[in-house]
Amino acid sequence: MGESKTSKEEHVDQLDDANVFNESVDAAFSDTMDESPSPEDTVAAMEQQLAELKDRELKAQAELENFRKRILRDTEQTLKYASLPLVRDILDVSDNLSRAAEAAQATSDSESLLAGVRMVQQQLKGVLEKYNCKAIEALGKTFDPNIHQAIAQAPSTEYPAGTVSLVASVGYMMHDRVIRPSHVIVSTGNG
Repeated sequence: MGESKTSKEEHVDQLDDANVFNESVDAAFSDTMDESPSPEDTVAAMEQQLAELKDRELKAQAELENFRKRILRDTEQTLKYASLPLVRDILDVSDNLSRAAEAAQATSDSESLLAGVRMVQQQLKGVLEKYNCKAIEALGKTFDPNIHQAIAQAPSTEYPAGTVSLVASVGYMMHDRVIRPSHVIVSTGNG
């Protein structure tokens, strides 16, 4: 009978094994408990992380605001000086008109003066075309209120009713936008 254990002895052995297991679990659990931070440390770490995130957010907002201000300033400068190249080119035309006026005072030759003024007129037309500003053709064209402004109506034997018979001032377009409509007299037909 010495070799076989009674159920009581087996039960005691199982309890001993369970106690050993429980002790090892308790030891492992207490080791991890000792390693984990206390709730106060966890709260302090989270508060520090929150403060860092708020600081990063404030810096990002400040950078965004500075970027917005810089873009606004650059846009204002661009708009303010957008016409600078056009003005430089027109100043050359102005200089040539001044020279033509001086030449008119110095000479009585109206033919050469007229030729000089026409050259300046062509120069101005070239400058305007360079900037996509073109004259609106109106004479003999059907009246279009989008590009023409009627200042009067008059009978005409040369042009049918509803057609531009006289251009009082030339209109201009830049790209597809009317800068100034042509001021015209519209034919009423034979009167």
